[in-house]
Amino acid sequence: MKAGLISLGCAKNLVDSEMILGILHQANIEIVNDPENADVIIINTCGFIESAKQEAIDTIKEMSAFDKKIVVCGCYAQRYTDKLKQEMPFINQIITLKDYPHFGAILNNLFRDNNITCGELDFNNRILATSNVTPYVKISDGCNNRCAYCAIPLIRGPFHSRLLHDIINECEILAANGAKELNVISQDTTRYGTDLTPDGTSLLPELLSRLSEIPGIQLVRVLYLYPDEITDRLLETIQKNSKIAKYFDIPIQHVSSSLLQQMNRRGDEKLLVELLAKIKKMMPEAIFRTTLIVGFPGETEADFLKLKAFISLHPFDRMGVFPYSQEEDTIAFSLSNQIAESVKSQRFDEIMKIQKTIATKLNKAQIGTIHHTIVENYDRHSKFYYGRSYAFAPDDIDGYIVFQSPKKLRIGDDIDVKITTSFSYDLIGDAIV
Repeated sequence: MKAGLISLGCAKNLVDSEMILGILHQANIEIVNDPENADVIIINTCGFIESAKQEAIDTIKEMSAFDKKIVVCGCYAQRYTDKLKQEMPFINQIITLKDYPHFGAILNNLFRDNNITCGELDFNNRILATSNVTPYVKISDGCNNRCAYCAIPLIRGPFHSRLLHDIINECEILAANGAKELNVISQDTTRYGTDLTPDGTSLLPELLSRLSEIPGIQLVRVLYLYPDEITDRLLETIQKNSKIAKYFDIPIQHVSSSLLQQMNRRGDEKLLVELLAKIKKMMPEAIFRTTLIVGFPGETEADFLKLKAFISLHPFDRMGVFPYSQEEDTIAFSLSNQIAESVKSQRFDEIMKIQKTIATKLNKAQIGTIHHTIVENYDRHSKFYYGRSYAFAPDDIDGYIVFQSPKKLRIGDDIDVKITTSFSYDLIGDAIV
């Protein structure tokens, strides 16, 4: 039996895919990259926004042309189970998120092969699809925030944390297998543990400290911090621990108070200004990343100008921008003052143009500095290494440190790199050997 897997969407979905690969490998099912060579193709889908949904549909249709068994799972499968059954009867198996506790048993029933026995999804049994040096660690699932534009609570359900000792155990295994950097993720990372403590206190500071103590771990990065949930205790933990990245991924979405209220987002521009100033004062080397939504229903030209002014005055090192996606079953779906797609696109382009200028300026300021870099890849043709320091998260938003070295390096090595030049989102340098 040979299986191929396609993982769509976010890093949290990727962790699920890695657990699926784990149970396939444990069952001695050969994992192949070419769908032509597969007996079964598993597609782990995203269903968050319109572009992701379209990608899921296109991928399923594309894979159906290979005439293999098709298994569809993930967020789109959870959200549109009936639609998939009606419109794509060629799918052999749909596995919703609610089915995940029985994932292996469902595959066993599909395969009907006495020589194959798939176990169940297990965080301690992952085949990492990216680097084993810088894995993601999913610490919770679901969300309680109910932002007006977001379908995640509809898909993933209410917020629930994993047990702290289970996460520590997983990360000890990852470290034993070569992990040097742990990237902590969830839908609401700052809320971690509030459902585990009697008084609703977040356990994120304790978790980060415990992860930094694991032998072999050099860097712990935490992603997706809700601005109003960033406590002084969390900031002090990050400030005082040299192994916790001074990297703040804070999705602000907007700064217009009226829009934030309509989005059902807590906080306002004053809170954001004070928070960014506090972090910069405590940790001058801090890297800031955010996500924005443009074209939310009712966003006026004045709202948009306010957003542009804010990001110019309070520049972020990294930024992701999303045109608002009108998602059914969300609060914002039925709002009457929807924004034209052409206006959304224009505003998206304007923000990205501003951010490119900001990123270029900030990267130029890095020339002459030294970044402690973990090697992630090597291009034999250009003879350049690709790596990341604490300032770069391992996803599509951040760039890379690209450098040459007179000494041959291995993937996973860590080395100091002196920055000599820069592009818009990447830094270029030379290894110090």
